[in-house]
Amino acid sequence: MSVPRGAVHAKWIVGKVIGTKMQKTAKVRVTRLVLDPYLLKALPERRSKHVKHELAEIVFKVGKVIDPITGKPCAGTRFLENLSDSENLTEADTTYLSEKLQELKVCSTDK
Repeated sequence: MSVPRGAVHAKWIVGKVIGTKMQKTAKVRVTRLVLDPYLLKALPERRSKHVKHELAEIVFKVGKVIDPITGKPCAGTRFLENLSDSENLTEADTTYLSEKLQELKVCSTDK
């Protein structure tokens, strides 16, 4: 039993790089309706028989990592959003953070 394969005719494709043996190229697996960390752009004309797209942007370099305590996106030890803006935090956010700190038995310096 064969599985039918459809061609993707789009200018922008989101997929996951899986590697290749060719120099300066990458094989990308595109899963429909699933967002992965690489954004591809269709080339105006093919570079070779198999090269049809170029890597336009790495959306999430280390994956989409969410800090479990704050619920904010981070890359390694650096937060992607500014956490020092206390005016942007709602009351629900501050109570959630203080509850998490109490669970971890960590006290904050400002009270």
